[in-house]
Amino acid sequence: MATKQTNSLARLMMAPSVILLLVWMVVPLAFTLWFSFQQYNPLNPIRDGFVGFSNYLLFFNNPAFIASIINTLLLVVSVLLITVIGGILLALLLDQPMWGQGFVRILVISPFFVMPPVAALVWKNMLMHPGYGVFADMARFFGLQPIDWFAQYPLFSIILIVAWQWLPFATLILLTSLQSLDGEQKEAAEMDGAGVLSRFCYLTLPHLARAITVVVLIQTIFLLSIYAEILVTTNGGPGYASTNLPFLVYQKALLEFKIGQASAGGIIAVILANIVAFFVMRYAGRNLDR
Repeated sequence: MATKQTNSLARLMMAPSVILLLVWMVVPLAFTLWFSFQQYNPLNPIRDGFVGFSNYLLFFNNPAFIASIINTLLLVVSVLLITVIGGILLALLLDQPMWGQGFVRILVISPFFVMPPVAALVWKNMLMHPGYGVFADMARFFGLQPIDWFAQYPLFSIILIVAWQWLPFATLILLTSLQSLDGEQKEAAEMDGAGVLSRFCYLTLPHLARAITVVVLIQTIFLLSIYAEILVTTNGGPGYASTNLPFLVYQKALLEFKIGQASAGGIIAVILANIVAFFVMRYAGRNLDR
């Protein structure tokens, strides 16, 4: 009886936060779903009305839709590869005893605390600018022609910026996992004659499997909604070369004022994000249960 009373009291105490969370999530989603079936333009509200699935068809038939889906997937997969591989290498480096180890770790982690628009501006104006950027100066020093990164390689430039932002997060998670590896296992492997590569493949990498899964899971959720870096640097161009799905929704809503189509795009983005999250969670669950 006491256990039932305790459980009931626990549910009662959790109820306000659960209700607030549901209202916070369900109400905006319900409004977005409702607007997706409406023809609504805030500049011309007289033409409001129910249009059924027309907004979805218009969004699907948009020439930028397929390009935005491909760019979104390329962005997510590329950043994950760079951050996971780079995070493992940096974690292995930072795990070694060195002078000023704490200061080096702070420097490596610091980019994660820079706001996305600020990071994009720094890369755009200080590093990748074809006239006075650091990369342009380096190219001229070696007698090469500077590259206009955001005009010639727009999506690759976005990938570099986003990967630079998320690399510290992956490094921190992987370094924490690496430091939990039992030193006796390392010593036993060395005594058995295992080389550096063998110890990494059969000891270190399996130990990092759960941490890698956590990194992939968390980053995938956030990378599907990348927006600020594109707005500040390329504005989705040239053409649709760097337009992803969230940026396409922004264009429809705040540039073209087609709220119905933007809402339809938002619903499509939510569905695709849930599909991706389902498969990632399923794969993550297998690794975390091992």
